[in-house]
Amino acid sequence: MRTAPIESITTSMHSRNRNNLTALSVLLFMASFPCFAQTSAAYRACNLKARTQSEMNACASKEAARVDAELNRVHNEILSETSMQPEATAKIKAAEQAWVAYRDAYMDAMYPATDKQGEYGSIYPMEANLLHAKLAAQHLLDLKQLLQQHRN
Repeated sequence: MRTAPIESITTSMHSRNRNNLTALSVLLFMASFPCFAQTSAAYRACNLKARTQSEMNACASKEAARVDAELNRVHNEILSETSMQPEATAKIKAAEQAWVAYRDAYMDAMYPATDKQGEYGSIYPMEANLLHAKLAAQHLLDLKQLLQQHRN
């Protein structure tokens, strides 16, 4: 029975550890980008078909538009629920204006360069749209709570 030399076993273990570390690094890197945030099934299906960065950017743009449409629908529903309460309506509108200002400022803080395409590359439109969608989806949860509050 032949046994492998110690040097060969050690090299194999180091190689395996290096591969595991590389995989973990890639996973952590991917998780740090907004584009890997939770997205809809429609976005994931679109992105699976995308073959170019331009097509991926278009998928992200559609995702941002989809979430914005849902956000607007719920916002209008809240305004409809509070239509007989002018004070509540005014406060809801002010809160929404403040949120839009926050969203825009947050996105500017995430991508502060003046020449965004030049600084962040061709992936920037996708990243920005997915961050926009993520922020809108988070805000959508707040609006749904507000809607529930005014229905009760």
